[in-house]
Amino acid sequence: MSDSLVSHSLSSRSPDNQATLTEWLNYMQQIHVSAIDMGLSRVLPVAEALGVVQSAKDDAYVFTVAGTNGKGSATAVIAQMCQAAGYKTALYQSPHLSVFNERVRVNGEMVSDEILIAAFRKVEQARLQCDLTLSFFEMTTLAALLIFAEADCDVWVLEVGLGGRLDVVNIIDPDMAVITNIAIDHVDWLGDNVEAIGAEKAGILRDGISVICGAAEMPNSVQQAIDKHQATCYQIGKDFSYDENDSSTWQYSNAALTLQLPRPALSLTNTVNALSAVLASPLNVGKNAIEQALQTVKLAGRFDYREVHERHWLFDVAHNEQGVEFLLAQLLPLWQQHLAQQHTADQDNQATDKPATIKMLFSMLGDKDINKVVQRLTTAGLPISDWFIAEIDYPRAATTEHLQGILASYVDDAQIHEFARLQEATYAVINASQPQDLIVVCGSFHTIGEALSALETR
Repeated sequence: MSDSLVSHSLSSRSPDNQATLTEWLNYMQQIHVSAIDMGLSRVLPVAEALGVVQSAKDDAYVFTVAGTNGKGSATAVIAQMCQAAGYKTALYQSPHLSVFNERVRVNGEMVSDEILIAAFRKVEQARLQCDLTLSFFEMTTLAALLIFAEADCDVWVLEVGLGGRLDVVNIIDPDMAVITNIAIDHVDWLGDNVEAIGAEKAGILRDGISVICGAAEMPNSVQQAIDKHQATCYQIGKDFSYDENDSSTWQYSNAALTLQLPRPALSLTNTVNALSAVLASPLNVGKNAIEQALQTVKLAGRFDYREVHERHWLFDVAHNEQGVEFLLAQLLPLWQQHLAQQHTADQDNQATDKPATIKMLFSMLGDKDINKVVQRLTTAGLPISDWFIAEIDYPRAATTEHLQGILASYVDDAQIHEFARLQEATYAVINASQPQDLIVVCGSFHTIGEALSALETR
């Protein structure tokens, strides 16, 4: 970064004492030259000035979760279990769907605008004292960590934003690391092969800690990092496993125990990884707390089934090929269940004679592999009758024209409906669908967020 850019960023005027959360968020998006700036050299001095690194080391047990997919679900389950066991639990996740406050929670509750603003002021003061410029993600993550320290939380559950080694979350030394899986994503920052990406994600490891490997096969780079740090590894399929009993229960097993548990609303694979992390920790989390957590844990946008405006909706943030595989593994059984329910409704004369179909509300970021996602969705054997597409209101969004061009390679033009904004597409899919249809919304966190916002204001 040039001296002039640094000078300009540092001279930007901070919001005044009457500033709103929105004004603070807008300001922090403008003070750094790039939205993503990997590395810890700038953020560490500010973190040390705030005291958040030492606070986490001295006062809290820290779970750090990295991986290509499933981080949000895994962190949500870990936090819910620790909270149910009586620990004051901090949860940091990103990005958010509707409001920024979703990213920062204490004991399951989003922190208030006032608490966030107070933390932003302190981070900004420390940043200026250190004569440094920070990105939006660095500023907001430091604020979250400061909030957790000031709240004196017993357990911190931290979701890595991008990669691991150079992500700002990695300024905090974890006591327990989780690597959910490794797949190709964010190639501009992490590399274009699983070995390079694995090395970046394994950068969250520390000497002698425990690590949960949530995939049956991990890149050699992850194993090399485990060996280097002499970490204790617990891997799915080797050290722990699960079996699906029925629609309401499942069985977890490791070398020490077998548990019959209620089925959560989230992916079992991600749930198993989270449970293994909790069980491998020294925290006192009993079966009652585990069961309570599994019955109550929720995460918006992760296989999130709702009935809104007399329509059936499924929201899922799947935005890469592996994420779509997770979605499809759960969607196919849900579709069969949906058809059975509609058949019952037909018998009760509560539905039309038209067969139920799936309608897709879809958009993605332009730097994702849209072709692979679309190819997988269109070849899964699902009765998708229509695609409603629009450009997300985000700088890296794929244009509607780009989305249409890719879709046209797989489906008839008559099935593709283009709109300028996702709000318009959301309203259109409601008008074009029947009560017995299923509307699937996927492709990006931003797609889900804008669709939910549109449904709230309709």
